[in-house]
Amino acid sequence: MSDFSKLSKKRTISVQKVRLYFLPVHTRVPLKFGNEVLTEVTCVRVCLSVIDQQGNRAEGWGETPLSVQWVWPDVLPYQQRLDALKQLCIDLAADWHDFDRMGHPIELGHHLIHHQLKERHAQSNMPWLAALVCNSAFDIALHDAYGNLHGCDVYQTYNDQYMQHDLSYYLEPASDSHVNFTGLYPQDFLLSMPIRKLPVWHMVGGKDPLEALELRSDEPDDGYPVLLTDWIQRDGLTCLKIKLSGHDSVLDYQRIVRVGKLGIENGVKFLTTDFNCTVTDPQYVVDILDRLAQEEPAINDMLLYVEQPFPYDLEANLIDVHAVSQRKPLFMDESCHDWELIRLGRELGWTGVALKTCKTQTGAILSYCWAKAHGMAIMVQDLTNPMLAQISHCQLASHVDTIMGFESNAMQFYPDASLPEAAIHPSVYQRREGVIDLSTLSATGMGYAIEKINRQLPPATVNLD
Repeated sequence: MSDFSKLSKKRTISVQKVRLYFLPVHTRVPLKFGNEVLTEVTCVRVCLSVIDQQGNRAEGWGETPLSVQWVWPDVLPYQQRLDALKQLCIDLAADWHDFDRMGHPIELGHHLIHHQLKERHAQSNMPWLAALVCNSAFDIALHDAYGNLHGCDVYQTYNDQYMQHDLSYYLEPASDSHVNFTGLYPQDFLLSMPIRKLPVWHMVGGKDPLEALELRSDEPDDGYPVLLTDWIQRDGLTCLKIKLSGHDSVLDYQRIVRVGKLGIENGVKFLTTDFNCTVTDPQYVVDILDRLAQEEPAINDMLLYVEQPFPYDLEANLIDVHAVSQRKPLFMDESCHDWELIRLGRELGWTGVALKTCKTQTGAILSYCWAKAHGMAIMVQDLTNPMLAQISHCQLASHVDTIMGFESNAMQFYPDASLPEAAIHPSVYQRREGVIDLSTLSATGMGYAIEKINRQLPPATVNLD
């Protein structure tokens, strides 16, 4: 008899039905990821129907952009990679439909990641990050359904009243710590009251014009801001994330200084840098930070943290990064797929963790608990989330203790993609006075209020009853 079959089924659920949709989105301006440029993205949207032991039923929704360039940087053609991601989503729909276990979403999500998803991934040539992203829409939908079933914010179910296992079932503390997860649940680490107005970070892309002389001939005339100063003034921005190349230290330094000076002139308070995993030698980052501290102390003081300069695969690139984190907080992003990699990153000198719902809601919650218990700083980073993906992204940021708000930039790159959702939740899709306001979200599940959103979906690619 399995561990699950021995447990109380009072609050457990199982999956009954699965629907899968693919929604294409085109960017209004290009978005650079490392050595590639994104001009379109396919979002995967999932609806799961669940049932509990008493026969009560509910639906839940989840959505994630399949950002090929970010999840699977490679020389393979874009379409070949995208087709592989979409096929994995289709295969996972069958796995979720046939998933015969019952449990809390964290219990079910954790099991599926470590069994069915790992088996699917072993049959592919894609990175594990790509597999997690394909699975995340299903996982988010499961959490949404569970909250809807119980008529509450799903974050209110991450405790011993609903979960069958405490955190010691999932997590192991670092050997050099005094952490003990026995008897603790995610709610012990989450904020007691979610934050409904969150400071928001704007992404300054590597191709974004800073001055009128840099305007491209193909810049769209669609009524949205063009120059960085226009964005700052329109949205009241106070936090800027600067995308850098990671292979030209002179240009990267100059970019930080230029953006920093524009920020100071326009009331910006905080900066961060994102090297997009293109750096292999910590000295590259150290030299930039030391020069900044010496020559531009005001801008250096604004630099709140440094995001993921080094390659995705942490285990294949065991780089000691203490020299960087001694100067500024250093956050794992692409490398922190789960708590075990966060533990390894901590040993190498990383001091912070950037969470993303696209690595699954289950994984984000468990990673947060491990990092928070070990004194690591937290951020919630964007995958340029439109439509429903924006809401689950915002909800994570509102329930965890971040160093400063969260990043949200879909309104920069494809704002019109979210018009049906924005009609119901306008302040979730607009940045005003430097914040995003979540006050319109409902109190059940992920808070979509899906019944109010007039989104016309295409025919389902998969529909399993």
